[in-house]
Amino acid sequence: MYRILIFEDTPTDAETLLGHIRRYGEEHGIRFDTHVERSALLLGTESDKADLIFMDIEMPGIDGMDAAGLLRSYDQSTPLIFVTNLAQLAIRGYEVDALDFMVKPVSYGAFSMRMAKALRVLERDSKATLALPAQGGMSVVRLDEIAYVESHGHSLSYHLSNGQEIRTRDTLGAAEERLGDSFVRISKGVIVGMRHIRGYHGQEVTLVDGTLLTFGRSMRKAAVERIAAFVGQTWETA
Repeated sequence: MYRILIFEDTPTDAETLLGHIRRYGEEHGIRFDTHVERSALLLGTESDKADLIFMDIEMPGIDGMDAAGLLRSYDQSTPLIFVTNLAQLAIRGYEVDALDFMVKPVSYGAFSMRMAKALRVLERDSKATLALPAQGGMSVVRLDEIAYVESHGHSLSYHLSNGQEIRTRDTLGAAEERLGDSFVRISKGVIVGMRHIRGYHGQEVTLVDGTLLTFGRSMRKAAVERIAAFVGQTWETA
């Protein structure tokens, strides 16, 4: 599932983009979690929840171009597509490494081309890998395939989304540093890939494949805050 942020202060234009995203998802079998914000002032607090951002350039308060400049001061990688009434306003997009731009009213054809381009970038980035020393050799896995990591004393079990388990000698702290921001430590002995979390309730975390894991009592609050920020909402489901 990809998380999309739309910064658009005109309701009809926002609805147009939402409709295009729904149609594209249905046609290509892709799930999108989409949120609309009417002010670019919220970009700083919302951008870490997004895989892709659509940004209206002409917005009240801080305009989209200035907001994008601030975004790039701390985030150089999230794909950004400008939406504007005037194409000449998007020419400066190269200054903030924008992926592309669309001119209003946005047709589905124009949107579809940009979305396909953005998804190619996201797919390329999702292919980041981790090399795991295993018995008799080395296993290279994609980060987005790692559902959770479990500690067993001086060894770790990497549980993959395909059901495979890879055992390696390492510490959970070292693994946590290598795995990055899309993983969260939920207890002293378990790190979870947040893309694989379906929900949480009480002390239990439910993964997409139905696996149940348990929060460490002292770590639950911080872990829940991380998860909620990552998915863009707070939910309590099992």
